[in-house]
Amino acid sequence: MKTIRKIAWILVIIGGLNWGLESFGQGIGNFLPDSLATTIYALVGISALIEIFAGKGKKTEPMDMPPAQSQM
Repeated sequence: MKTIRKIAWILVIIGGLNWGLESFGQGIGNFLPDSLATTIYALVGISALIEIFAGKGKKTEPMDMPPAQSQM
């Protein structure tokens, strides 16, 4: 399951970078055949859903954060 989450995370990053490139008119859809671009877009969308629902119910702490100190 960890492997699927890693692949999903990488695809979500690729999707985010593609959105940034699209703002300049240079996204992957411009360079790939339509069927391949559609497949990649679908995989990125599924990966986003995996990342959303795989983390539900887990309590995680931010990494490298010192413990909170009370203000008295």
